[in-house]
Amino acid sequence: MIEVHESQNTWVYPTLVTISLLLLLLWPTAKSITDKQDRRKYWVLQTITLVCAIVGAKLAMLAGDKGWPLVPLADWREYFVSGRSITGGLALGFIGAEVTKPLIGYRLPPNDAFAAKLPFSIALGRVGCLLVGCCRGVPHEGWVTMRYEDGICRWPAQLVEIAFQLVIGAVFLFMVRRRILPSRVYALYMIAYGGFRFVTEFMRETPKPVGALSVYQLISLLLVALGAGSMLSRSRAVRTEAVSA
Repeated sequence: MIEVHESQNTWVYPTLVTISLLLLLLWPTAKSITDKQDRRKYWVLQTITLVCAIVGAKLAMLAGDKGWPLVPLADWREYFVSGRSITGGLALGFIGAEVTKPLIGYRLPPNDAFAAKLPFSIALGRVGCLLVGCCRGVPHEGWVTMRYEDGICRWPAQLVEIAFQLVIGAVFLFMVRRRILPSRVYALYMIAYGGFRFVTEFMRETPKPVGALSVYQLISLLLVALGAGSMLSRSRAVRTEAVSA
């Protein structure tokens, strides 16, 4: 059993999330883009993707945890600094990027290096969840459990996701170096994380208003669909480029 003492410092979670975002954005992933105009478009695309991801993460949390918009929110102000959902961030971030690309004339393939470091950034954010006690697992008695100060033994949901992110991040680094599935790593991540989250959501203490499913599971299915569509589209593009070369 793992005993966890919740941090009472309200700055812990937002600080770790901010650091994870900074690492994601500042770690060089655009060095392979030599054309200055393409590089500018890349950073415009990254900025729009980030904004959409933040909005999607917040909206998904409000829907998944608070039942909004079906359930009115008591005070909007408190939710601007509250939690956020990875599933919503990934989904709306991807949609925002795909809508933006033709608008700014961005024609380069997806950045695999960015996709490879994304799981490590998310893992760091999950450490914040672990420390402050959010995103907890359901009550669970077994050889691997976590217990917070409420004394309830729970499924170690945060630890399981941290492990998933670290493992898939290591796999992606290997894939990028060996050029396996070039320009399709992010699509693969959406499929993998969507499937992982759909299954493990049964072990998380989140509202399940749609039958036995949570809002996050519905978004997870959307992630799988978006990832599969992107994978097929990029695979066709890669085959076309190979024939033309």
